Amino acid sequence: MSKTSRIAGAVLTVAALTGSLAACGGDSLEEGKPGSGSAAGAGKKGTLVVGAAAFTEAKVLAELYAQLLGDAGYQTSVTTVKNRELYEPSLEKGEIDIVPEYAATLAEFLNAKVNGPDAPQDKPVASSDVAATVAALTKLAEPRGLKVLSAGEAVDQNAFAVSEEFARKHNLKTLSDLGKSGLKVKIAAGDECEVRPFCAPGLKKTYGIDVAGIDPKGVGTPQSKQAVRDGEDQLVLTTTTDAVMDGLVFLEDDKRLQNADNVLPVVNAEDAGDKEIAEALGKLTKVLTTEDLAGLNRKVDAERAKPQDAAKAYLESKGLID
Repeated sequence: MSKTSRIAGAVLTVAALTGSLAACGGDSLEEGKPGSGSAAGAGKKGTLVVGAAAFTEAKVLAELYAQLLGDAGYQTSVTTVKNRELYEPSLEKGEIDIVPEYAATLAEFLNAKVNGPDAPQDKPVASSDVAATVAALTKLAEPRGLKVLSAGEAVDQNAFAVSEEFARKHNLKTLSDLGKSGLKVKIAAGDECEVRPFCAPGLKKTYGIDVAGIDPKGVGTPQSKQAVRDGEDQLVLTTTTDAVMDGLVFLEDDKRLQNADNVLPVVNAEDAGDKEIAEALGKLTKVLTTEDLAGLNRKVDAERAKPQDAAKAYLESKGLID
């Protein structure tokens, strides 16, 4: 699932949100599966269900959480749920205890849910400031029985890349460099890039980039990336944790156009608000980087490792589990 798709969930209509809530109950969850190895845990401290959205990164993060908590003495399982519209109400109800989340995206999702579908555009609460974004998220989450834990360095947000050859030829390291170059660029992205504030309009307004058009090949797809490698397009929209960037190089978002979508755990306050849970998950938050997350995605998507195996190897390499 692309970051653009995740953000789109924050701007559903009230009717659509209401419909998803009405449809969501215990039966809406896909069958949970026990975490492997230490993730199963001894259960001495109770049972916890970790939710995961249906894309690689979320599944890996859920396994990281489950195995850490299993090592801390909890009985854990991981349940994969299609999307935020289903798992967030289940988190509120306590059917799921913990989910890995993205600060800005969840903040705007709750903003739309609480203040109406136009709120993310008319009165956004997220920004490129991670502290302010987490504070806004916390304010929206607490009345719904949710507890927002600390955000770490790892961030998954929109990112733009050019070919290595194009970057060398025009001496490009940042999006500002691209704007100053005056070069016309065609962006390989989803067709929504033409109107999304964090895509073409934002690139024009914030960086002065001359966007010549959108090539609707999708966000971070092999086709989009190949179009940039071949010179058919000049810029590709992907994400900061994209694991397959052969021949491409990210341009730094030096003016911080993108919102702070730092990874953080969100828990049901009543069922999983204990200090011990926060401390266990905090061990991961302190060490996980964007590069680490990209590497974990690569393990699963390119090297075909199972999410639970990639998570276990990472936690062991960092000395976070025995």
